[in-house]
Amino acid sequence: MLDALKVVTIVIVGMLVGVEFSVAFVINRILGALPEDSNQLGRAHGGRMLGALMPFWYIGSLVLAAAWAVARWQHPGTGLVVTGAGLLVLSVVMSVLLLVPINNRSKTWTPENRPADWKEQSDRWDRYHYARVAVLIAAFTLLAAAALA
Repeated sequence: MLDALKVVTIVIVGMLVGVEFSVAFVINRILGALPEDSNQLGRAHGGRMLGALMPFWYIGSLVLAAAWAVARWQHPGTGLVVTGAGLLVLSVVMSVLLLVPINNRSKTWTPENRPADWKEQSDRWDRYHYARVAVLIAAFTLLAAAALA
């Protein structure tokens, strides 16, 4: 049972990292190469679509990591799992405090109603997102290492 929990946790967190990495380094660069209106509309649509899915994915990843930590308490590698889960907590806190407020505004923007500083707000979201991706990669790495311990 513990082996299945490890695998499911690593797969779910790994897919989360992959999606968020793709947003940061592929999708946003594609959108950035589009004309201004298309860029902004694409980001708004992505914000609505992923904004609806990500809370479940982030919390689900955290619950799985926490369950793994509890299930293997006092076994080798538990510290790695706990630290990985702690980084997932940090990613959720970063999301709620830094990224979600910008996303909640930007997902409603159209070329007709967007604020004059929409690009600056999008750039700020991107910077916060890069930091969150780094935290997620670290969490995934620790969980993967714990599976080998």
